[in-house]
Formats: sequence, structure tokens, C-alpha cells
Amino acid sequence: MHVPLPALAARAETALLLYTHFSVLMRLDKRLAAVTGVGIDGEKLMDLDRSGINWRLDPRLPAEQQTGERVYARNDLDRGDLVRRSSAVWGDAIAEAEQANEDTFHYTNAAPQAAKFNQGMELWLGIEDYLQQHAAQYRSRVVVFTGPIFSALDPVYRGVDIPLRFFKVAAFIPPGRAGGHRLRGGPDPTTSQHTGCAAARRC
Repeated sequence: MHVPLPALAARAETALLLYTHFSVLMRLDKRLAAVTGVGIDGEKLMDLDRSGINWRLDPRLPAEQQTGERVYARNDLDRGDLVRRSSAVWGDAIAEAEQANEDTFHYTNAAPQAAKFNQGMELWLGIEDYLQQHAAQYRSRVVVFTGPIFSALDPVYRGVDIPLRFFKVAAFIPPGRAGGHRLRGGPDPTTSQHTGCAAARRC
């Protein structure tokens, strides 16, 4: 099933990057993804190790159009993967899953997030867990769109606008339900707002 990435309301230069089981629409002026889309196939998920895989820039884009290691070094910012690694790791053959595993470690798939936000079971990690577990439990497919919500209030750090809020929208196939979640990922990521039921565990 083909589900296109959402279009941007803002007029900005973008670049579409295709990976194994997910896509990234880069917003070049921000040096970060505007939106990512991943298809999770619960019937074909594989449990692969992440050890030995290093984060890296995507050679298809100039380095100055990406946010690399310099932004994440010696601080409390996590490389928040917009497409969760384990959600993309599936396939008919192990080689397919291994390629997806590697692909998620491109910096184009990361955004600076406060560690408390990125690792919080009541925040980002909890939503990711719910969506993947749903796909696995029901052996179904889930399409997930994720990205930052850019704002004029975003602080600039080491030359990069640090998004304070993020969104996640999921479509469940079947039965075709959808829901969304909007979260604060800045210095005090303790508040969240949700619409629908996909991530709020209230369905």
C-alpha cells in the first residue's frame, strides 16, 4: 500500500530521501527533517542488534544541509530518531531488515530532543512502543508520520533551530483508524496534547 508524505504548508526548499521502509522530507533551511513516514509491518518485524552501527551523514546531501554530531556533542540533547529503528526493521529476508536497520542511523532521521522527552515512557518512547506493539500484536500494518513543529520561538543552538514541539500521526491498517499526538520536546518536555486515540492508549 502506498501512502504519500504530507505536503508542507510553508514554502521552503526540501529534498525527499528514500530509505528502506521509510522516507524523509528534509527541510534544507532548517537542516532537519520536516516530516518522516514509515510503514510498520507487524507480521515481518525482526529483532536485530544495533551494536556497531554509527550515526552518519547522508552522502546525497551536502553536510551543511544536515545536522550532524556537532549539535549533539557534550550536552543533554539526544539524537531523537524520528523513525524508530526497531519499527523499520522488518522484511521478507534478513538482508532487507538489516538494510533498514542501517538506514535509520542517518542524521537525516534524527532531531535534537531533550533526553527526558526522548526516553520518557509517558512521552516519545511510550508512543513509539504503543504503535510498534500494536502492529506486532495484531500482525497488522501501521503507517506513521513524524516530524518537528517549527516555530519562531525555537532556540538556536550551534547554528541549528532546536524544535520545541513534535508531532506523530498514525494510520492503522486494518481497520483504518487514525490518531495523532503533539508533544513538547524542549527544555521542559512535561506537557503534551493529543488528538484521536492512536498514541494516547485510550482506544
